[in-house]
Formats: sequence, C-alpha cells, structure tokens
Amino acid sequence: MTVDGEEFEISTDAARVDVDAVHAYLARSYWAGGIPREVVAKAIANSLCCSLFDRGAQIGFARAVTDRATFAYLCDVYVLEAYRRRGLGKRLVEAVTNHPELAGVRRFVLVTRDAQALYEPFMFKTPHDSGHYMEIFRPAIYTKAAG
Repeated sequence: MTVDGEEFEISTDAARVDVDAVHAYLARSYWAGGIPREVVAKAIANSLCCSLFDRGAQIGFARAVTDRATFAYLCDVYVLEAYRRRGLGKRLVEAVTNHPELAGVRRFVLVTRDAQALYEPFMFKTPHDSGHYMEIFRPAIYTKAAG
C-alpha cells in the first residue's frame, strides 16, 4: 500500500513477525510494560497477527486472540512513533477486523485507555451494559515473573 508516497506492507504471515521488534515495543508500552520476550513469542504463536512493514522492517503490529468462530480480542496494536499520523494504524486495524477468519465472530472486543477515536470507525463501542463484564487483572505479573 502507498501512503504519503511511501510503500508499506501489511502481512498476516505469522512467520514474518519480528518477535524482537514487537517485544521491544510492548515491553515499554503502558499495557504490557516489562513483558518477557518468551511471553510475547507465545502470545504471537497463539494469535492471529498482522504486521506492518516499511522496507521489511517491522514498524507496527496488531493481534487478535480468537477461536476464529465466535470471539476475538484485539490487542497489542501499535505503530512506531515515527510513523504515526499517516493513517497506518487505521490500515492495521482494518486488516485485522476484515480478516476472513474473523468475519463470523459474534463478539469482537478490545480495551484501550486512549485510542477510542481509532477504533470507533470500525464499529467498536463502549458496552451498553458493562455491568456484565468481569475480569481477573494482574497488573504486576510481568515484573513478578522477572523477579
């Protein structure tokens, strides 16, 4: 795809994911800070992944945790800072949400602290009744594992 006169590529080939590049970003992100590389590698191996490339270098990523039939959880979406504000994040989210293996899922969810505007054009909304939502949340699990 061409954006601002530059060529970028989105791939769903899991073999092309640069685990080190994804880990480097996620380990400093607000949602996965300190995550061990082996956890990132396992998550990638067990998810449907979309990678964004600039001349072969991984510059963005998104993954869906899914059974490919009824449910998908979109997570770990990022575009490196130097490539933002060009619509590349939208292209990445579009690639994931339009993936043929996710076309029939009944519930597609995500959690974001600050990127609602990115996801709203793709029909993501705050749940009407979030009172049914439950979770087990272990915010320090990666730092405890390293210690």
